Amino acid sequence: MTARQPPQVRAAPSVKKALLTGAGLLVMFFFLAPYIQMLITSLTPAKELYEVPAQYLPSRFEFSNFIEVWTAAPLWGYLRSSLIIAGFATVLVLVVALPAASYTARYRYRGRLLFLLLVLITQMFAPTALVIGIYREWVAIGDILPWAGVNTYVALIIVNAAFNLAFSTWIMVAYFSTIPVELEEAASIDGASRLGVLRRVTLPLALPGIITATIFTFIAAWNEFVVALTLAQSPDIHPLTVGVTTFIGQYRVEWQFLFASSLIAIVPVVILFIIIERWLVGGLTAGAVK
Repeated sequence: MTARQPPQVRAAPSVKKALLTGAGLLVMFFFLAPYIQMLITSLTPAKELYEVPAQYLPSRFEFSNFIEVWTAAPLWGYLRSSLIIAGFATVLVLVVALPAASYTARYRYRGRLLFLLLVLITQMFAPTALVIGIYREWVAIGDILPWAGVNTYVALIIVNAAFNLAFSTWIMVAYFSTIPVELEEAASIDGASRLGVLRRVTLPLALPGIITATIFTFIAAWNEFVVALTLAQSPDIHPLTVGVTTFIGQYRVEWQFLFASSLIAIVPVVILFIIIERWLVGGLTAGAVK
């Protein structure tokens, strides 16, 4: 008869694991702290925001601030403008970047490296440094085409698309390069046209890269502020990033409405990110593993 084995005691978590967990929680709190402060301020009654001494937590949460903010400023109009600008800029980027990335990934034409280098260099120019030139350019365009000058959706859409076109092309070139060319050749042998190969073979396989470019373009256009502040002079076409500044007055800042509208502006981007997150990871890691 064999001796009975003593019950095994599960080992306690190692000190290293505990330290890593603590460090991760600390980093998470560091990045979430501004949003927590925004939420608390947005729920604070207006009169308590200017009390001395100031209190971190309000005496009660004013949830009506998130209702009143829609009437305190034309928030629906700002939201509509942001959706129009970000949506159409994203579509324009995809229409231009998809064929450019597909051709660059598949063919070794003369000047290909120069083209990729120029794509990379354009990412080094900040919109802030170019805003004066951009404004003068669209003033000149407006003299010829009044519907496409300063204070129009056309200008805002094209500028946002131009600033995000290079990055989207770079991302999609990297992803198209990972798709075996033999799949496209097999489809061609079966009688598919070049457009049919692109639509039925290449694009479905490149979907993670396309979605990655889409989300980055949409977020960049959604969050853009400097160019919109310069080109959109009429409140009718102000995007949300510019519109929320109406709560900043000369002598008083409506902090509860400012932070409430800022949190509302975050919601569409968060929802979009949650929906396509599983494709985003694949698009970002394209070309990293061979």
